[in-house]
Amino acid sequence: MLAMARERYQNNPSSHFVNEYGMNYLLKRLKQEYPFLRVSDSTSFLVVNHNLAQAFKMLFRHQGGYPRFKSRRSTRQAYTGRSICRVLAKRRVKLPKLGSIRTSKTTRLADGKIKCYTVRLESTGRYYLSLQVAVGAPEHLSKTGKAVGIDVGITDLAVSSDGIKYGTFNARWYEKQAITWQCKYSKRRHRATIAVRQWNHDHKTVKKELSDYQNWQRARQEKARYQAKIANQRKDYLHKLTTALVKQYDVIVIEDLKAKNLQKNHCLARAIANASWYQFRTMLAYKCAWYGKRLVVVKPNYTSQICSHCGYHSGPKPLQIREWTCPSCGTHHDRDINAAVNILRKGLKTVG
Repeated sequence: MLAMARERYQNNPSSHFVNEYGMNYLLKRLKQEYPFLRVSDSTSFLVVNHNLAQAFKMLFRHQGGYPRFKSRRSTRQAYTGRSICRVLAKRRVKLPKLGSIRTSKTTRLADGKIKCYTVRLESTGRYYLSLQVAVGAPEHLSKTGKAVGIDVGITDLAVSSDGIKYGTFNARWYEKQAITWQCKYSKRRHRATIAVRQWNHDHKTVKKELSDYQNWQRARQEKARYQAKIANQRKDYLHKLTTALVKQYDVIVIEDLKAKNLQKNHCLARAIANASWYQFRTMLAYKCAWYGKRLVVVKPNYTSQICSHCGYHSGPKPLQIREWTCPSCGTHHDRDINAAVNILRKGLKTVG
């Protein structure tokens, strides 16, 4: 469809744009011309046409670039369909054109209606099935009457105003393995590139491509598996932490940190990215909306510099100073807990 749109514009720049309905009308003739299109789910073509039409609309509004072709050599491949999917049994789902496939977590689909599905091939070599399901709203949790302020950090992911510290996610062994396989992947790909150039230079008739060498592709898959393991474990840790906070408190106050700006510091960029502050905040936001709790976001200005006991402004301090004593009232503070208390007070003033 994209190639037809390009050729149409080159032949006649003043021609009208073929909308989504027009592209869907051409599908029948394309299936007659290319019989292999009948192997795929027909609704997946409708989704592709819709996405292409939306991309052109964004282009005409000057809100995006020109649509590009998808590569069959991309590490992530997926397609979406709108056909009817049925749960056959426990861990069994029937998909159009694919038949019965073995899955997991099908018991969660008992009370929902499947709207669309997406089959995705990850760079790890594993297939995933994503389902969009229409279900009822989750029940609100019981009220506890508690409020908490949370200060996020690097050493400890979250420090509450109650004095509880939640450590950061740690997967050192997997990180070490991911770095090792990243080095192997880079070396093997470089060697394969040199081999391809030498072969194509010496042999004029039979040409080789980089994809013909499987050694670097095996290293890429192994590297991707370790990286996916780290990401999944981090996400699981954040889910458990945010769910526990939402169940325990009615009002949660956090600071509005700009993670991208903080990552410009090359000394702390890796630690900040590993902490996943933005994902932590996003999970808190939608879980509070689900379960009837309240999330308040405040500015982080001077929260670690003001004494939470008397309000004295002590001025900026270097990061290595984790504890300090107020020169006005003599109260000894833990830097993170003091900041969490100030964040809570700011949030309660905003709430009123």
